[in-house]
Amino acid sequence: MDQPLASRQTIEVGRFSSMQINDWREKSFFGNTQYKFIKVKNRYVLQATAQKSASALYKPVDINLQNTPYLNWSWSIISALPSLNEQSKPGDDYAARIYVVVKTGLAPWDKRALNYVWSSNEAPLESWPNVFTDKAVMIPLRAGKDSAGVWQMEKVNVLEDIKKYLRLDVRKIEGIAIMTDTDNSGSFSVAHYGDLYFSSH
Repeated sequence: MDQPLASRQTIEVGRFSSMQINDWREKSFFGNTQYKFIKVKNRYVLQATAQKSASALYKPVDINLQNTPYLNWSWSIISALPSLNEQSKPGDDYAARIYVVVKTGLAPWDKRALNYVWSSNEAPLESWPNVFTDKAVMIPLRAGKDSAGVWQMEKVNVLEDIKKYLRLDVRKIEGIAIMTDTDNSGSFSVAHYGDLYFSSH
């Protein structure tokens, strides 16, 4: 749960350590994942609890990836999911995931998304298309019960990942979302999310 380094250009997206969530909006797919702030080791984090539910917190953003291509965050799985077939509709659940949304046209539905996920499997593929839509690709950063209960720091180059996984030359993104969901498998999971920010390096 480290703070951004002062030497880098950074843009805050989610300052959960300050209990700031007013500019995030909930979108429900099935029921409501419970999001609330809790204190962990003298620092506030966002806790997500899903019981056969799926709802995301979404924030519109305007990030120039040429200047700040790296997305940084921390997360921890407190209650992991059982191993699921994530390429099937019953298995399309994740204890934790971060969406990056890009606009590809003028229509509201002209959007694509990268999904950085905490896979429930021990050795997931490098990536796979979302089973419900061809507009999203799933990218596992953590696997199985990877150090469950331990905070993990992540840093991804969104600009390069958009080129690699979506085959798009897009320099800006329009939204960020987080979601813990268990609706398809009827499972239960708890995850913690730390601050999210973009950085120049």
